[in-house]
Amino acid sequence: MASTTRVVAPESAPSTPTTPAYRTDLDGLRGIAITLVACFHVWFGKVSGGVDVFLTLSGYFFIGSLLRHAIYAQKPHVTFRDTLNPWPRLKRLLRRLLPALITVLLAVTVLTVLILPDTRWANIGHEIVASALYYQNWYLAENSQDYLAASSANSPLQHIWSMSMQGQFFVLTLVVALLFAGLLKLLAKAVRPFADPRVIKVLVFAAVLVVALGSFWWAHRGMAINQPYNYYSTISRLWEPLVGGLLAIWLPSLRVPNWVRNLATVGALGLIISCGWWIDGVNEYPGPMALFPVGATLVIIWAGATALQRPAHGAHAAPDVMPVANRALASTWPVWLGTIAYSLYLWHWPLLIFYLTWRDKNHANFIEGVGILAVSIGLAWLTKRYIEDPLREGDRSALAHGDRQGRSRWLSYTSVVTAILVAGTVVAGVGIKLWERHVDNIVVDTKNLDPRLYPGARALLEGWPVPAVDPQPSALEVIQDFPETSTDGFMSDFTDNEIHVGVYGDPNATRTIALAGGSHAEMWISALDTLGKRNGFKVKTYLKMGCPLSTNKVPKQRGVPYPECYDWGQRVIEEIIADKPDAVFTNSTRPRDYKPGDWVPPDYVPIFDRFLDAGIPVFGMRDTPWPKNAKGTIDTPICLADGGDAESCGSRRAAVLAPEDPALELAATRPDFHPLDMSKGICTDDFCPAIVGNITVYKDPHHLSATFVRSLIDELGRQMALAIPWAGPDVP
Repeated sequence: MASTTRVVAPESAPSTPTTPAYRTDLDGLRGIAITLVACFHVWFGKVSGGVDVFLTLSGYFFIGSLLRHAIYAQKPHVTFRDTLNPWPRLKRLLRRLLPALITVLLAVTVLTVLILPDTRWANIGHEIVASALYYQNWYLAENSQDYLAASSANSPLQHIWSMSMQGQFFVLTLVVALLFAGLLKLLAKAVRPFADPRVIKVLVFAAVLVVALGSFWWAHRGMAINQPYNYYSTISRLWEPLVGGLLAIWLPSLRVPNWVRNLATVGALGLIISCGWWIDGVNEYPGPMALFPVGATLVIIWAGATALQRPAHGAHAAPDVMPVANRALASTWPVWLGTIAYSLYLWHWPLLIFYLTWRDKNHANFIEGVGILAVSIGLAWLTKRYIEDPLREGDRSALAHGDRQGRSRWLSYTSVVTAILVAGTVVAGVGIKLWERHVDNIVVDTKNLDPRLYPGARALLEGWPVPAVDPQPSALEVIQDFPETSTDGFMSDFTDNEIHVGVYGDPNATRTIALAGGSHAEMWISALDTLGKRNGFKVKTYLKMGCPLSTNKVPKQRGVPYPECYDWGQRVIEEIIADKPDAVFTNSTRPRDYKPGDWVPPDYVPIFDRFLDAGIPVFGMRDTPWPKNAKGTIDTPICLADGGDAESCGSRRAAVLAPEDPALELAATRPDFHPLDMSKGICTDDFCPAIVGNITVYKDPHHLSATFVRSLIDELGRQMALAIPWAGPDVP
């Protein structure tokens, strides 16, 4: 995307070694690649391999250019300052990459405020900053966002991961190459062969090969460890541009008939165009299967390059010496698409996501897709013509006439555009920070809600009337409605393997309930804390994000192996048994992954039995319904903020819960296992609303809000008292 087929000499060194011919066929290849990327995103919901083509081309041109600089730097008249100065090339990178990117980021900022619900603004703000500073790939890797079919729930900036990766590659490679050139210049004073271009090529080839092989191994290894993270990782992706660089360093000059080159180009194009259909890119790239689009790109570069004589700097390759297939790539429309590929890549994805969100759809039909692509192409051309080209080339190409008046006008134009982009960036940055601060400072004060106005679960359990008032917390506030253990620091996060024990309820009580597990156990502290204070028992918490107690040695969190969970859980179980509480409170069920309803995972049962064998009763809380509909998972705050209501943001009960608590079978054979089921306070007989009794039920896709949990206090106490009388409200 950000690569270019013209290689320009450093500004500080106007007389570099001979530069390869301008490859219009590679412009055409970029045009084919961006067409594949856009079409697969819009219609097919698959990864096309086009990004891998871009990465390979970037490495071919960039490393080739740096190699020529390293060779030229050995000339006696070239100073160390010119050898090591990164600014000329870095300035060209910034002028080439930033104007279009900033333009799109400003557009995304405006469209986010106009189209997306305010519950998404903070996260999009984080991604705008990450995209502008070129670490979006790492942001997405840490959040493990799958890059698959577009839907209204996707981020409008998810595609910037590849631009961030390329930007990191450019800067890292530039710094290393300049330092290497400087080192060679020092060594050449003592050992003359270090100034020999052939020696330099061998050294650079060996270094790049070693790093590329290491990256390839890392990518292959990462597929089995954490593929969502691996997909975005710069370390895993680095081998793709590096192998392009290897071809730039050593391009085989075998004398091969044109018909062989034609066949090679046609076959390589076939691989590039078709690989999106038969390779599951999200789960296979950047591992070995990425060799197909990457290798095919190398073949096309080789087939067109080895037939050419090297003309003077800036000249175009003579079309009659190129293979016919490469000449086809150099035809008008592929080349034109290639020239706008960078801007088209930037525009097409956010336009698609904003359109799907506006229309409340997860997929675009053929006509809609054509419209989105047409608008994307138009905006890409306008961006290139009026933003990229003037700011990239300045006076030299903005006007062909060269008169002072015209030059002055273009200077004025570029100055105005630059000022607008800079001012827009500053305003957007300040706005993002202010909004983030506003969201972070939201305090949910709902502990003293009037139950006559906000009955919550009581409306379903006891038939309390529901007056016409706005629900609490609001859609924006509820995302901050955390249980007490999260705000008090007693919830271990994914990377924290320490056991942080919190004490709630009546801290002086002689009876103790141990609350243990993941976030779906944690939710209930907001009720257990009050029950403990009312009924004279202490609650000790043993909690870790995404970590229900289980015998699974390699559990997964969002599809990613999470071995730390097992180790933490085993230590927690041993500590609880040694502490001998009067009961353990933990989750007993979980939603099924690929079927409606919920179940008791087999790896939960041995944990229950360990507690029971130690003489500790177990309260097994049935997990809450995880909202979903025909379109997929429902994020309740986002759905409500986007104009939804209790019904449209709710779920059919049959889709999210089994007809009865699956843990009842365990209770039949284990007298001290006590199942708890709050589903009647969350759902009717056939539906689970997003708002119950004027209280928003969920704070995110599947965690109850602390406010709603508090409306279940009486029902939870009643059920616990039926099992163990001292835990209930009637015990003095």
